[in-house]
Amino acid sequence: MAVLVDANTRLMVQGIGTEGANHMRRSIAYGTNVVAAIHPRRGGEQQDGVPIFTTVDEAVRKTGANVTIIFVPAPFAADAILEAAAAGLPLIVCITEGIPVLDMVKVKAALQGSNSVLIGPNCPGVITPSTKTRVGIMPGDVFLPGRVGVVSRSGTLVYEVVAQLTAEGIGQSTCIGVGGDPIIGTRQVEAIRMLNEDPDTDAIVMVGEIGGSAEQEAAAYIKEHVKKPVVAFIAGATAPAGRRMGHAGAIISGEDGKAENKKTALRAAGAIVSDSPAEIGSTMKKALQDHGLLK
Repeated sequence: MAVLVDANTRLMVQGIGTEGANHMRRSIAYGTNVVAAIHPRRGGEQQDGVPIFTTVDEAVRKTGANVTIIFVPAPFAADAILEAAAAGLPLIVCITEGIPVLDMVKVKAALQGSNSVLIGPNCPGVITPSTKTRVGIMPGDVFLPGRVGVVSRSGTLVYEVVAQLTAEGIGQSTCIGVGGDPIIGTRQVEAIRMLNEDPDTDAIVMVGEIGGSAEQEAAAYIKEHVKKPVVAFIAGATAPAGRRMGHAGAIISGEDGKAENKKTALRAAGAIVSDSPAEIGSTMKKALQDHGLLK
């Protein structure tokens, strides 16, 4: 079992430009079932054997696509998300960076009460190694099938965490990059809930960042509901207040946004906090051993 994406995923690529086409090829090579692509001026053509449609609705009706990944440029990405939701797609993954905040406010409001789950924007996507299902831009060769879930605001740190886990012989169930923008679809706490409820996930790695209060929300859920080992890391501990670091949401604008306050909340919730990104893999290995989940 996995969360969000699995062997039943039928993937559509919205925005089949250079980046969309490149990552579609990589997903196909990894083993993902890609059934459709979208381009407003190339309907009826094919890209690497995948049929191209002009609208999402037509693609869903003719191919049964149930997941979409969006590579549409920032000025048009919000409309692409809304088009996917209107077509009833249960999972929408938006890679696009730099979508205007006001656009995402409108998207967030429109998705309230819908059956569509949004991952991102400004995220690396989702991957389930056991079913070779890659919906995003993550390098598939560092992943190993297993039972540790990964949730991260940082795309690059997903790869680093996974590479460490794999080097320790610890496989992953599903890895979710939620995105680093101020307004995103699925928050860390919601991704952690999915992994906590997944019977094939034994432990969770959570990578957070400075800015906002998402990690404190996750900590409150962990304290109340999670019995599985949780290893956490907060990026940006040395960042000065008031200066954005990397992601649009990574800016300390209040006490909750500080790295130390996030760490304190997570420790109080029972999570094991790693102070160095280089020690996440070894920290998880010890946590699994301490819980009798790894020899």
